[in-house]
Amino acid sequence: MNRLAAAAIALAFTTPAFAQAGGEKGPERIVWAAQKTPETPYDGPNKPVTHIADILKAHAGQASWEQKVLLTRDYDGRYVSLAPGERTKSLFYSDDRAFLWVYSGQMKVTIDGQPTTTATKGYLIDVAPRLAYSLENTGTEPVVFWRVTPAGQMPSYPVTETPTPVKGWKYVQAKITSTGGYDAPNTPFLDFNKDVVAADGKSREFALDGHTSAHIIRSGNLAKLPPDTAWGHFHENMVEAWVIIEGQLTVKISGEKNLAEGQLGDVITAPNERWHRASCTANTGSCTRLAMTPRYKEGQVHYEQADSTAPAK
Repeated sequence: MNRLAAAAIALAFTTPAFAQAGGEKGPERIVWAAQKTPETPYDGPNKPVTHIADILKAHAGQASWEQKVLLTRDYDGRYVSLAPGERTKSLFYSDDRAFLWVYSGQMKVTIDGQPTTTATKGYLIDVAPRLAYSLENTGTEPVVFWRVTPAGQMPSYPVTETPTPVKGWKYVQAKITSTGGYDAPNTPFLDFNKDVVAADGKSREFALDGHTSAHIIRSGNLAKLPPDTAWGHFHENMVEAWVIIEGQLTVKISGEKNLAEGQLGDVITAPNERWHRASCTANTGSCTRLAMTPRYKEGQVHYEQADSTAPAK
């Protein structure tokens, strides 16, 4: 037996079992995890909590507007309002999906290859990569929705559409040979109020692939919040954000003097490497958040407290 073969056999017998498991399914273990000092600051439009009431107040008297609320390495999150009768251009993103949640009003949603659907308050919409979609307000009042698209990516358009000009860019005709589609748990539409709230449904994945994850986390009523000693978890190299789609949410974020407290439509954000613990606000009933982080499918790591068995979520 040569030395290379002997070394390979020795490595096979000395490599810990967790190296075989992959993802987050290996045994629990203690590691050293890096955190910035001082803690990672908020930047851009990101804040501990952005209240939808403040956004609506800022745009009072306007039927058509959009406001950027979230910008990370991975996601561009905005609140958008379309006036009655207003229609967006048909467009798509080449490599990543977009997803939306309707806060109020109604709109007709057209996605390549899918039945045209009227999305009303509470609807969730998942647009697969390379599927062109357009939105049209078919109601009598503005439709307000939360929209997340891949950060820093320019959209593409069907050849029948006229691209919106952007300084520093030009559009050229090109040929593509692939299209998008849906595999479980992805689905183009989910009537959250009917299929989850009214059915007393549980947490579930919504938009999920190798880059994007938007998962529905639904929790029951709490008599009181967890103790201050329960910090929750943090992520290396990624921001976690939530839009509240049911009830009221309270989030403890390390480095912040006050708890981040929000209700329906509010957006709460925890920067990279900051501890955070999200809970239903005590004595307010069930609550649901649409949690937005990248790379969940591939085994996104939650760094939890080494000295506590407190739940991370």
